[in-house]
Amino acid sequence: MADGFASVRDEFAAVAAEEGGDFAAQLVAYRHGERIVDLWTGPEITGDSLLGAFSATKGAAHLIVALLVQDGTLDLDQRVSHYWPEFAAAGKRNITLRELLSHRAGLVGADSGFTLEELSDDRIVAERLGGQRPYWRPGSTFGYHAMVIAALSGEVVRRSTGRTIQEHFAERVRVPYAVDVHLGLPADQESRFLNTQPMLATPERPAALAARATGANSLSGIAFNRNHPRNPEVWELPNFRTVRSLGPASLGGVASARGLARMYAAAISPPDGAAPLLKPGTAAAFAQIHSIGYDLVTREHKADGRRRPASGGPRRAGRRRGPGALPPARPDAPRRRLVRERCRGSAFDPAVSARHVDDARTDPLNLCGRQGLVGRDENLDQLAPEISGAQHVAHLVVRPVCLHGRAQRPRCQRIARELVPGRLVNEADL
Repeated sequence: MADGFASVRDEFAAVAAEEGGDFAAQLVAYRHGERIVDLWTGPEITGDSLLGAFSATKGAAHLIVALLVQDGTLDLDQRVSHYWPEFAAAGKRNITLRELLSHRAGLVGADSGFTLEELSDDRIVAERLGGQRPYWRPGSTFGYHAMVIAALSGEVVRRSTGRTIQEHFAERVRVPYAVDVHLGLPADQESRFLNTQPMLATPERPAALAARATGANSLSGIAFNRNHPRNPEVWELPNFRTVRSLGPASLGGVASARGLARMYAAAISPPDGAAPLLKPGTAAAFAQIHSIGYDLVTREHKADGRRRPASGGPRRAGRRRGPGALPPARPDAPRRRLVRERCRGSAFDPAVSARHVDDARTDPLNLCGRQGLVGRDENLDQLAPEISGAQHVAHLVVRPVCLHGRAQRPRCQRIARELVPGRLVNEADL
């Protein structure tokens, strides 16, 4: 713990005490390339434990897309069908990579859904969606491509380079920067993994969920694969070895808070004095807001950018607790994101202190992935100025804290306020 941040430790301990004895979490923060906060609490968990990254995986995947754009290999305004000719089928010929990354392509899922094995294999997902007609006219509106976005962008990467996003990530980020984030967990690392647990709902939560319920064949149902008869719950996905081993780039990453925080630090302010992965212009281009309005999948008003080179939110992730992992941001549930949502709006804005929160939930640099505030949670609105100096926060929680509409959300705000002097925050939530 760096000097001046003892209050973060105290607040973290207070959160754990309030949550109960089975609460487990990790919290890591970097400032100017230095790790200033490294905390964990709860049974079975250590600082080296690995948890399901959920949508923080999108941040890792789209960090690779950002690097390839920076290299000149990819062009955001080039048509996807230029790299992937079969994608032109069914009225998709003119969709650009920019539109795809901004969740404007209308390919939120498959008409008949995916089996677990299919959803775990990005190439199968890409092949199915490449021939499918969009659910709306591409470019006319947007909706969160929760389970498939990085399979689509990953196919563009594979077609243009001959290598998968997972291979690029290992070679360009994980190994050279010693980042403990895995898009495909090796068998010899399995002993470090803690299973995700179902959420512990307050009495009010079931009613809130019922009020927002949608059918299995609605856009929301299709986007979260509820239209397949044997579809597991989203929170269960990291618990399947096939998901962990293949590392589907939209949701199947495995990470520690140390790893997620170090990944985002490597992107903009690396440890050990190394050059940042992203140039300021690249970071700013990916942080730019591309859509403002009603998200057809999450059914909320959002300001959205290109889906992150990074993501975040609290999650439960222990063997006997709830799930959680956050990357920079994802829009499917403001209640679980709190810190993350606040920061993503201005992540990597060259005119402002770069700030970024990552969400490993099911949705970590759109680099935050989704930028902009949700605007429906007054706690989020209050948090923005409090964390304006932070670049990235990594916070992995076994049971969601500010999640699920619980009264504890102010606690996350208190932690965020303590981190104001920090420049990098990474939080994990699902």
